Amino acid sequence: MATTEDFTVTATDDTHELTTFEFYYNNDYEDECCIRTSPMQFGATITSVFFSLVVILSLFGNILVIVILAKYENLRSLSNVFILNLALSDLFFTAGLPFWAYYHMYGWTLGEPACKTVMFVFSVGYYSSGILLILMTVYRYIAVLKPRSDVVSTKGCCSLLAGLVIWAVSVLVSIPAVIFTKVQGLNHCVYENSYWTVWGIYQQNALFILSSVVFIFCYSQIVCRLLRPTAQRRRNKTLKLIFALMVAFFVGWVPYNTVIFLKSFHHWPKTYSDTEAMAKNCEALKQLEYAFYVSRLCAFSHCCLNPVFYVFVGVKFKNHWKSLLKSWGHSSRLQSRQSRFTMTSLTSGEEFTL
Repeated sequence: MATTEDFTVTATDDTHELTTFEFYYNNDYEDECCIRTSPMQFGATITSVFFSLVVILSLFGNILVIVILAKYENLRSLSNVFILNLALSDLFFTAGLPFWAYYHMYGWTLGEPACKTVMFVFSVGYYSSGILLILMTVYRYIAVLKPRSDVVSTKGCCSLLAGLVIWAVSVLVSIPAVIFTKVQGLNHCVYENSYWTVWGIYQQNALFILSSVVFIFCYSQIVCRLLRPTAQRRRNKTLKLIFALMVAFFVGWVPYNTVIFLKSFHHWPKTYSDTEAMAKNCEALKQLEYAFYVSRLCAFSHCCLNPVFYVFVGVKFKNHWKSLLKSWGHSSRLQSRQSRFTMTSLTSGEEFTL
């Protein structure tokens, strides 16, 4: 996310006289002392193109998941509640992407209320998705290692309560995004100071660390169980899915969280011994900007990959998808036949109604 804060940089020359530079620091726009026009242009171009593709795929995949769940599945079971809420969470997350693409290209021109709203919706989608992926991983772990557990067969009010708790926690974590986000400078939608910027970064890092621990523990235990001689049924397919999930998760989120963690060190006042040290820091920051834009694209694409990994790889949902396609095909054929009958009746001068 975009971040803005005021920095005081102190440079010490060879005569040990202190020179203080006050400048306005912004992650997405030019600084007075560290001009980063090239990373900005690079980020604006790839962000607008890639986010457009992600938005289209995410809307199609997640809306399709909701339609299939509503049409064919029991929405009272805990597993389906998780899948439904993950689709809704990804749609929340997706809703913010067009605004960030616009922001990178033109700056924030939509006013402060819209800035706070978009930041909040985006944040709720981000954290609810992370929490849901953790819970779905734990649920799979319990279903494989303890299939007779009451958690596996949970339905009704408990499932509804689980969904409400997930959204309540996500909203609570996202409150700082509403309170401490402002439009500053030349149309910048950012946190109001460095403290809350770093808080947001470390909050994302904490969610990633927790997710990583849960993923590694649960899926390693599942793999160990599947490698037993007694677990032959669909073992290879399940192992491939787990491997794909782990690769997609870590390839997407490790670079992004590493980059934003490194960027957090640039959000505090620094003392430089000379201008050469300041120039080196500026160059390092430029490289981080390039890495940030690329890694963020990989990480944020999770909203369109989740339906593939968590829904459509299952045999049940594949069958639902085929049934839905058949129903759509049957409906289109009926409409085509109806239109032909209508044309015939019009040419004969008679009214005919199916």
